[in-house]
Amino acid sequence: MSGPNTSFDPKQVAVLGAEAIATMVAEALAAVSAAGDLAVLKGVRLAHAGDRSPLALANRDIGALPPAAKAEVGKRVGEARGAVKAALDSRQIELERARDEFALAEEFIDVTLPVMRVPLGARHPLTTVMERICDVFIAMGYDIAEGPEAEAEWVNFDALNVPPDHPARTMQDTFYVGSPESGVVLRTQTSPIQIRAMLDRQLPIYVVAPGRVYRTDELDATHTPVFHQVEGLAVDEGLTMGDLKGTLDHFAQEMFGPGIVTRLRPSYFPFTEPSAELDVQCFVCRGASIDNSEEPCGTCGSEGWIEWGGCGMVNPRVLQSVGIDPAKYRGFAFGMGIERTLMFRNGVTDMRDMVEGDLRFSLAFGLES
Repeated sequence: MSGPNTSFDPKQVAVLGAEAIATMVAEALAAVSAAGDLAVLKGVRLAHAGDRSPLALANRDIGALPPAAKAEVGKRVGEARGAVKAALDSRQIELERARDEFALAEEFIDVTLPVMRVPLGARHPLTTVMERICDVFIAMGYDIAEGPEAEAEWVNFDALNVPPDHPARTMQDTFYVGSPESGVVLRTQTSPIQIRAMLDRQLPIYVVAPGRVYRTDELDATHTPVFHQVEGLAVDEGLTMGDLKGTLDHFAQEMFGPGIVTRLRPSYFPFTEPSAELDVQCFVCRGASIDNSEEPCGTCGSEGWIEWGGCGMVNPRVLQSVGIDPAKYRGFAFGMGIERTLMFRNGVTDMRDMVEGDLRFSLAFGLES
């Protein structure tokens, strides 16, 4: 240390000696070198280069030295602080580079791979089946017809030749809007769309009408109070049951595969005469399981046929109710449940799966049916 200051009261400052400063620098450089991450290095910076660090405090003590000693000691402390700062900055760069390299390795993304920003969803299979049905009939020259779900009782029943005392018109089978006296029901079938088509369109008429219908059924594996139907109507001159059969055969092949045929069993519906139940040949066994105990078919119960819907020639009374001359025009109509069609085509065994809204059910069908 410098000798006593003869002009001023002397003050010895041992911390400013060359050996002491060198020790401070050595401790600081050792701490910088040992810092393994940026958080630790931040603490080292505060401890060895902050306002309360040994070198910072030593720098303050320079003011107590005689003027002749200040230059030498100031240079020594400045060089020491510069060396520590340089070491800190160098280590900062090294640790930031290591951090970035680690992040790049851990968070590597191959930008050449296809990216799905939004998880794939799925359309409901009932929607895709309805659209497929519409496509089939549009290709045959039919139009798509629509109508209200809350329907006038006259359109839903009377115009279709359903008598006032018919069981289907009771509250045990039909949802009335308000009360039975309101004259408004939730349509029990898509047949009212056919009535509206005959009232509004010019002849000849070829329409197909898919839509939601309502009946007072309990929800179980094979029934639901809200379901979907598709009905077709053709009104033209000279139509026969043969035209109906050919249309249904083509429709069945488009839905269930080439070679599938239909059969008609006599039945009764108020709005068609003659009427028939529509069966489709089993698309699994193709009839080979009939009377064949060795190869039973679980799809058709070894009967070879599956009931699909109803059909027939439009009752002349229905034509008259909408102002069409039954002596000149004839029509045929058919209808089947879309849920039932989906169950046949895709092996769905429980109708509740279609209405519970579980995405896992729809995902199995993807975007196409």
